[in-house]
Amino acid sequence: MLTHDQIWGALDRLAARAGLSPSGLAKRAGLDPTTFNKSKRVTSDGRERWPSTESIAKALTAAGSSIETFVKLIDDSPGDGRSVPLIGFALAEGTGYFDDQGFPSGKGWDEVALPTAEDGRTFALEISGDTLQPAYRDGDVILVSPGTPIRKGDRVVVKTRAGEVMVTTLMRRTAKALELQPLDAAQAARTLALGDVAWIARIVWASQ
Repeated sequence: MLTHDQIWGALDRLAARAGLSPSGLAKRAGLDPTTFNKSKRVTSDGRERWPSTESIAKALTAAGSSIETFVKLIDDSPGDGRSVPLIGFALAEGTGYFDDQGFPSGKGWDEVALPTAEDGRTFALEISGDTLQPAYRDGDVILVSPGTPIRKGDRVVVKTRAGEVMVTTLMRRTAKALELQPLDAAQAARTLALGDVAWIARIVWASQ
């Protein structure tokens, strides 16, 4: 007998195979972006909510997979056996989503199963809109690892104490400042005083 967790786990793995978050898969399938979110899997009074056969069929079409593949995913283990916290990139500028060290905290986070996770504090951000093209497209997911060492030339996520969140390339790090190069090479490099930086974390994977 199929269980609630098995079906939803298979949908999570279907999304990961397509390089998408659950909400990214829902959008590609023409569904409401929140259709597959964890917050929608249990009702407010604690009852389990199951995905409809129609939504599963649309998800399979969007992922280019068959029902036979979905059946196999029901029994598969989810990659490395864990998921990571996921939040929309636009929400990352809000307050209450990260602690002082840049680790996920508070409510509002979803989860996504991904092929790899570098450390126990890894989290994911889902890109929305086209402001980061051509590097990242709408619906792409980037895996961010606060515990991974950062080197010159790495793509990073930086959050300032003023609340701005940016995806950029680290060009130089001194005792007093960060020198950053926007992903759009046509834009000028930017220097931030370390005192103005809340946290910086390396991007270790992207669903491209």
